[in-house]
Amino acid sequence: MELVDSHTHIDTGEFDPDRAEAIARARAAGVTRQLVAGIVAAGWPKLREVCAAAPGLFPAYGLHPLFLDRHRPEHLGELREWIEREQPLAVGECGLDYWVEDLDREEQARYFRAQLEIAADTGLPVIVHARRAVEEVILTLRDFDGVRGVVHSFSASRQQAEQLWERGFLLGIGGPVTYARAKRLRRLVAGMPLEYLLLETDSPDQPDCHTQGRRNEPANLVTVLEAIADLRDESPESIAAATTANAERLFNLPAGQRVL
Repeated sequence: MELVDSHTHIDTGEFDPDRAEAIARARAAGVTRQLVAGIVAAGWPKLREVCAAAPGLFPAYGLHPLFLDRHRPEHLGELREWIEREQPLAVGECGLDYWVEDLDREEQARYFRAQLEIAADTGLPVIVHARRAVEEVILTLRDFDGVRGVVHSFSASRQQAEQLWERGFLLGIGGPVTYARAKRLRRLVAGMPLEYLLLETDSPDQPDCHTQGRRNEPANLVTVLEAIADLRDESPESIAAATTANAERLFNLPAGQRVL
């Protein structure tokens, strides 16, 4: 059984003490490939280095809305240059975050739209952050027909999910689905078309219900898989096969090394 973690931050400082061990634990658990999402321009060189140092790690480069104070207009030009030179599998993490009240929404929108333009020009998928801003993300995407991607850590309504599916977007589902209190999300995942589902950890963030309060890591993707299989009354193997195929299709993901 092979799994793809469609959203990790294995390059960040939380993994500096034991990154190699965390990657080994992931592979032992069947997580053969990880999409590693960029956050800020200053972090792109380290992200490239981390992904080059271990098989099965694939970078995406982007400017995350939560780090608006670290972005500069010139970073958008640098991002385009990085993507043209490095040929990553995706643009992101980008998007909108309305949970944090003091983040300038107009500024967020400028960075988001600029990154969608890069995705449109390069034909790459986007990794979208949409916290308390799914409706605004959908409205923005209407101006970018043909851009595809994933809304990671999806937590909105079925109706909004359907609007994203109509645009060719997938939903990234991670640790939150393991919590019994996440009733709306669990109903959505139980009944959604499997071809729009991706598994993710968002590690080191968003731990599942069994690791709450501790650092999350890609090996914990198995817990997400098992929770989704239980909700759908399907085998973990069938969910793994479908979501891995979805990730390969969306990201044009190179084949992984089979875990025996």
